[in-house]
Amino acid sequence: MYLPADLLLAFSLFALVSSITPGPNNTMLLASGVAFGFRRSLPHMFGVTGGFFIMVLAVGLGLGAVFQTVPGLYAVLRYVGAAYLLYLAWNITRPVAVSPASEGAGHARPLGFLGAAAFQWVNPKAWTMAVAAVTTYAPREDYAASVMLISALFAIINLPCVGLWTGCGSLLRQVLDDPARQRRVNLAMALLLLASLYPMLADA
Repeated sequence: MYLPADLLLAFSLFALVSSITPGPNNTMLLASGVAFGFRRSLPHMFGVTGGFFIMVLAVGLGLGAVFQTVPGLYAVLRYVGAAYLLYLAWNITRPVAVSPASEGAGHARPLGFLGAAAFQWVNPKAWTMAVAAVTTYAPREDYAASVMLISALFAIINLPCVGLWTGCGSLLRQVLDDPARQRRVNLAMALLLLASLYPMLADA
C-alpha cells in the first residue's frame, strides 16, 4: 500500500480543503453544535466521517461506474438530497432550548450516526469529493490497496474538520441564552443550508 510522497501531499491538501470548506455537512454540524452542544453531536460527526469513508471505498471499488452507466441516477440523488436539505433547513428554524439546564427538554434530537452516514449517499458534494479523490489520486499500480489508503486518510482528515465546525457551533451556544438571538442564528444557519443548494442545482 504505497502512494508517492508528492501524490500523498497533494491528496492530503485536497482532503483538507474539501472537508473544511462550507457545505451541507458542515452547516448541519454547526447548527447541531448550537442546538445540542459538542458531546451530543458526536454521533452526527462520526456518522459523516464513517459514511464518507464507506462512500469513497465504494466509489473506488466500482460503484462510480454505475453513474457512467446510468447518468440519470446522479440527478435523482441530487434532487433527493435537495429535498432532504429543505427539510433540515425547516427543522433548524424550529426553536430549541440551548441552556444547559434545558438540554434534555423538548422533542428535538441531534442527527444520529446512521442518519448522518446515510445522508452522504444523497449529498452531491460528498459524491463529487469521493469521485474526484479516487479518479485523481488513486494510482493504477496496487489500485485496491491505494483506494483503501485514500479512504482511510480522507476519514482521518475529515473528522477534525467536521469537529471544528461542531465546536464553533458549541461555542456559539454559550451566547444564545436569549430566545430572540437564538431564533436569528437558527434562521441564518437555515439560510446558509439553503444557499448550499445552489451549487447542487445550478447545473440541473
